[in-house]
Amino acid sequence: MQRRPAILIIVENLTVPLDRRVWQEARTLVEAGYTVSVICPKGGPYTKSYEVLEGIHVFRHPLPYEADGAAGYLLEYGWALAWELVLSIKVWFKVGFDVVQACNPPDLIFLVGGFWKYLFGKPFVFDHHDINPELYEAKFGRRGLFHDLMLRLERWTFRTADVSIATNETFKAIAVERGGMDPGRVLVVRSIPDLSRFTRVEPNLDLKRGRRHLIGYVGIMGAQDGVDLLIEAMDVLVNVDGRRDVSCAIVGSGTELPRLERLARERGLFDYVTFTGFQSGRSLLASFSTFDVGVIPDPKNTYNDKISMNKVFEYMSLGIPFVSFDLAETRKTAGGAALVARDNDPKDLAHNISRILDEPGLAAALSAEGVKRAQTLLRWETERSRLLAAYELALAGRPRGTPVKTPLPSGRAT
Repeated sequence: MQRRPAILIIVENLTVPLDRRVWQEARTLVEAGYTVSVICPKGGPYTKSYEVLEGIHVFRHPLPYEADGAAGYLLEYGWALAWELVLSIKVWFKVGFDVVQACNPPDLIFLVGGFWKYLFGKPFVFDHHDINPELYEAKFGRRGLFHDLMLRLERWTFRTADVSIATNETFKAIAVERGGMDPGRVLVVRSIPDLSRFTRVEPNLDLKRGRRHLIGYVGIMGAQDGVDLLIEAMDVLVNVDGRRDVSCAIVGSGTELPRLERLARERGLFDYVTFTGFQSGRSLLASFSTFDVGVIPDPKNTYNDKISMNKVFEYMSLGIPFVSFDLAETRKTAGGAALVARDNDPKDLAHNISRILDEPGLAAALSAEGVKRAQTLLRWETERSRLLAAYELALAGRPRGTPVKTPLPSGRAT
């Protein structure tokens, strides 16, 4: 009996199944008949070194170093890379694989992919989650030597890749223009929720702390994510405008979490802001289902302007009206489903949050527009077909330059 094609996915930034994009891809591939293994760090409640979840083989490694400065990044990435190579050998003997998929950051996993590609003929697929040169510039406010290094690593990753998966058209352009990839070997697969699974559930009213309105944020909390601007906006709403009818739920974790908790305490907001930590599955849906308004506080910069955020798709899919700053990709996706705050200004962010809370007609219109766009423009079935087409292309072993055929809704290429 012929073995089903098998995929190895390597992700270092977040554990699985908490990485929602990777988990959705893995489940989709399993449903399409692939055998799927994932290598990722341990994190949150997911501390087992090996387990099978929904038919997906998950191999986890410890990650004792959390990046903080150049030395921290060197330790974290070096440690993770060594584990990824060791565990890939373990996966090969225990499960087997035909293709290696690397999910950045960092842009170093091509070294593991290249090992299997050039020595053993395994195609390498790059799932382009983040644009690290822009991320470096946004976090540190400069370019210089390390920015040049980020560009070089990005270029080497694309040159190693047989197929690249981009999260939006901007990322595809980067793969082609900066990475030198053939446009026919770069497929856009957006991080869109599967509406058959991503639905409203019973809300978690405890998050409101007895108040009328809940302002919500879901995501990782790094220096570039602007969650401090949301806390500053809450300071305006509570301590300047005198509102006592609002609470805020911040769902997720990240390197900035301790600083954000201190900031909320310093502003006298700890009774108004709940930090839930990581959530997934039904508890995450319960939090979403409680939000009266969602917030995307990521400031406008060269990085945030180009990325497609899960929050945008998730808020619209669940009919949550939301506010963001003037980010190009966010505005392109949201259309008229969101209000836009000016100039990375927390006061204007607070003003637009209040508009949604105080104007039921506006909130209903934004909600309806979001749901409409989610149902008509943001279809996971379309993204699913592109994902499967990417793997068919990688497994076909076609020479570079062969055009990609248009995938059918079934997920099979014509």
